[in-house]
Amino acid sequence: MSEHFITDTLNRADTDFEVSLRPIRFEDYIGQAKVKERLELFVQAAKGRGDVLDHVLLSGPPGLGKTTLAHILAQAMEVNIKVTSGPVIDKPGDLAGLLTNLERGDILFIDEIHRMQRAVEEYLYSAMEDFVIDIMIDQGPNARSVRLNLQPFTLIGATTRSGLLTAPLRSRFGLTNRLDYYGAEDLQTIILRSARILNVDISDDGAREIGARARGTPRIANSLLRWVRDFAQVRAGNKIDPEVADQALSMLDIDRDGLDEMDKRILETIIRKFNGGPVGLNSLAVSVGEEAGTLEEVYEPYLIQEGYMKRTPQGRVVTAHAFEKFGLKPRGQQEELL
Repeated sequence: MSEHFITDTLNRADTDFEVSLRPIRFEDYIGQAKVKERLELFVQAAKGRGDVLDHVLLSGPPGLGKTTLAHILAQAMEVNIKVTSGPVIDKPGDLAGLLTNLERGDILFIDEIHRMQRAVEEYLYSAMEDFVIDIMIDQGPNARSVRLNLQPFTLIGATTRSGLLTAPLRSRFGLTNRLDYYGAEDLQTIILRSARILNVDISDDGAREIGARARGTPRIANSLLRWVRDFAQVRAGNKIDPEVADQALSMLDIDRDGLDEMDKRILETIIRKFNGGPVGLNSLAVSVGEEAGTLEEVYEPYLIQEGYMKRTPQGRVVTAHAFEKFGLKPRGQQEELL
């Protein structure tokens, strides 16, 4: 269980748990100060004009609060929000059904928008710009185009792979924001807030210990809090301090740097099997027994952010920091690796 604890898809219970901790107002949203300031100004300006909020693109690694911000924007604008995901919209008719049911000012939130079918995406262009959508009826000689007028709406797109967005789609967003990993102090504040909601007895230092191992991600921080809460309930009298947090997270093989078993397996594989790299992504994936896409999207961003690994044209290479992590000398001084 430990090696996939952090990265597995949340099941329904986990999703309900996450929603219960989700802030619904800007003042309750912790971190991402610049993004929050821009969005608040954006909302104030639109409301001051009595206008519809312009389209917003939110990008960044998973678990940083893109969905939460979309719901906060809907609450701030006092409008409804409909939530869907890029892969779910298979054909233009699906998109038309969503758009024609929106009232003036409503928000359509599309998660993983970069995974939307290209044919569907092209229908979004006129919808975003002119609030109309042209649907083809029938085929062959009987084919005809029907234009549907839409109520002015706001599209909020969320993506973990902004580089995969096409230029025409990206250019139609009025405001683009990237969310970055959180610092330990912000994560500590988030954990303390979540603990209050869950009625968990936790010290400031206990929250700091969890935050330091949460990979800069609020979703992971709240998931770890849930695990530590259960551990404390069974083994520590329902009280969480740094020692209890350390014991609970060590049980999951999550070390003080936030690395889990798979993170360490990736780094050790590059060091010991490939002499520190470079190694191709596919070769690395086979060596550690994980999908290449999972390595690239789930594990690598944090390892690169923390300076353990880098991508080069020749392949993945570990840094001196990774060698030090395992008590080894950097490449060129590696007699003990032979």
